[in-house]
Amino acid sequence: MLNLTSALSARVSALFGVHFFGYGLFLPFFPVILEFEGFSAADIGFVLGSGTVARIAASPLLTNLADRTGQRRWSIFVYSLLGTVFIALFALGNGLYVLGAGVIGYMVFKAPVLPLSDAYALDAARNTGADYARMRLWGSAGFVAANLAGGFLATGDTVWVMLFLIGLASLLTGGVVLSLPRQSGAGASEGLREDVGEAPFKAVWFWPVLILLGLFQATHAAFYGFGTLYWQAAGIADETIGILWAVGVIAEIALFTVAGKIALRFDPPVFLIVAGVAAIARWGLFPFADTLVSMIAIQLLHALTFGAAHLGAIAILAKVVPSKWAGTGQGLLATSIGLQMAIGLSVCGALYEMDPDLPFYLMAVVSAAGTLVMIALTPMVRQRMASSPVR
Repeated sequence: MLNLTSALSARVSALFGVHFFGYGLFLPFFPVILEFEGFSAADIGFVLGSGTVARIAASPLLTNLADRTGQRRWSIFVYSLLGTVFIALFALGNGLYVLGAGVIGYMVFKAPVLPLSDAYALDAARNTGADYARMRLWGSAGFVAANLAGGFLATGDTVWVMLFLIGLASLLTGGVVLSLPRQSGAGASEGLREDVGEAPFKAVWFWPVLILLGLFQATHAAFYGFGTLYWQAAGIADETIGILWAVGVIAEIALFTVAGKIALRFDPPVFLIVAGVAAIARWGLFPFADTLVSMIAIQLLHALTFGAAHLGAIAILAKVVPSKWAGTGQGLLATSIGLQMAIGLSVCGALYEMDPDLPFYLMAVVSAAGTLVMIALTPMVRQRMASSPVR
């Protein structure tokens, strides 16, 4: 059993790794690619924001389709293949509409891949004893590798290499997922235990909590959309920028490595409150970090602003959403993040053109509000987790 669990963990880890390698190129460096294509800061914010809005509509539908058919693996394969097709549109031209369609199509079909992968990994952890955080950390490792590679490729002569690698990573994600064993999807147990109880999607309390879980990730909007451009404008070399992104994710990996032990002492709401406090400090101090040491210190907080927030949100959903609807639950979380991220990107794009510091100050204020709301909702969240039939 131990060998089977180890083998499954290795393959799920590989799934996260290849998916996040492509994402690690797309997230920090796609604004740079679009800038080389002649897009203004407002255009970048609009295109990325539009792509996020489009995936908001698609993600819950595509994840729910996978749950209803019980075909999570094949769904991930098909969505990854379609993502590759859309990124290939960049080979056809450099117009706003062609490139915009490529970005939006890629974002739409890659959006359900991570929620479905998380759902698969959570079921594996629930049924075989595999460690979710340790499997997920390989996604972070793939992200680091992409950050380092992107730092050397973010020039006008080699941006095409980044586009090729993003498309290849999407294709390989589909290949890796087919090596995984079949697993329960939407009702067909296939040897795995089904959870008893109904999904909480119709309950009124679920939606404010879902919005709040998404808010903690959406406070990264200024950094994801304009962090690289901000550092470039400050004269930071592209290679150094890649290292700075990598530092944040390495800190995240360190948290994931010990998360299982920490979770024995602290419950999910505590993870989110700590993430919120760290976000207040990170974004409030970001414009003041004018030395490499201070920038590295700010990036180390990524372990909490992203890592702790992610683990807290995943743990809450795993407690209150039955396994057979786990993909839908993760898809709804992605939608919550996406909607708020889209708003954040659009607002930050306008603020960035006024003053590059303003978007980060706004994120600090939003983080403070989210932390206060999380503190207020913590008793209710704990009660819902304790009373849920999901185990």
